[in-house]
Amino acid sequence: MTTATVLEFMHRTAADDTLRQQLEALLGVGDGNISSEAELDPAETAALTGDRAPDVAAFAAQNGFQFSADELIAVVSAFQQHQDGTLSDEEFSRILGTSFTNSPDKVQSQVKRLAQFLSKTYLGIDLK
Repeated sequence: MTTATVLEFMHRTAADDTLRQQLEALLGVGDGNISSEAELDPAETAALTGDRAPDVAAFAAQNGFQFSADELIAVVSAFQQHQDGTLSDEEFSRILGTSFTNSPDKVQSQVKRLAQFLSKTYLGIDLK
């Protein structure tokens, strides 16, 4: 599975305005920033794991990111399950091919991610 390439594509949507805008138009929902759990909203998740997945994989390939629709679905599903709390940190890390540590930096990152998600979801404030 090419999770690294899927993740690289997802992270690029935060840094590349053109890519993000094109993805937003392709999905027809959300803001096109799918770079993290906090940035993925339910409508984007549904589009990325539904009938738009093949279109997004083809779009990614046009932009130099080679992965299948099934690989995209697996990564986005893992993000959603982790965000929902149905997937442990360890299992999430295993699926994505990363290592999990409870270092102070990791904990601080998790708290920051949670604060961003809650403020954006419930208060409509983007803490970036």
